[in-house]
Amino acid sequence: MYDIINVVIMMYSYIKGIVCDQESNYIVLDNNGIGYHIFVANPFQYKIDEEAKVYIYSYIREDEYSLYGFSSKEEKELFLKLLNVKGVGPKLIMPMLATGSVNGIIDAIDRENILYLKKFPKVGDKVARQIILDLKGKLTASNDTANIGGFDELVSVLEGLGYKTIDIKKILPNMDANLKIEEQVKEALKLLLK
Repeated sequence: MYDIINVVIMMYSYIKGIVCDQESNYIVLDNNGIGYHIFVANPFQYKIDEEAKVYIYSYIREDEYSLYGFSSKEEKELFLKLLNVKGVGPKLIMPMLATGSVNGIIDAIDRENILYLKKFPKVGDKVARQIILDLKGKLTASNDTANIGGFDELVSVLEGLGYKTIDIKKILPNMDANLKIEEQVKEALKLLLK
């Protein structure tokens, strides 16, 4: 038998590193020679051999120590709020984030849209009602970050050049997330100058 005298829990805000592997529900992020196995909603939004900044939540239970990753602070905050709902765990939340937008989920909760919530895997009537009961009116959708998705870096660059977030958001649906940041900036400037 082992006695655990002290348990040190490391809390990470984010990890920045090179994506070196990806599967259907996780990525491996290399930071200074350490490969972090991080469960994410959309692994294929990250590109192999490219640098990524992933916001992290350390999920620690008796039989599990896992890292969950998010592309934005807003996504992480929604995950944490949902995690506090009775009967809701990470394995239920991640598919919600994979197929729904942060603002879409918040809007559904505030409007008591049970049908929207039930479209997610493993979310039945009882769980949907519990989410609404616990979170209605307690979440705030951010207009500044709505629909930014995987374009955080592009938005930061364009804001740094003096463009307004509201104008930037209008062109994002026309952008290709697979382009390198330099190419994204060129395409974005063309669209903004039209």
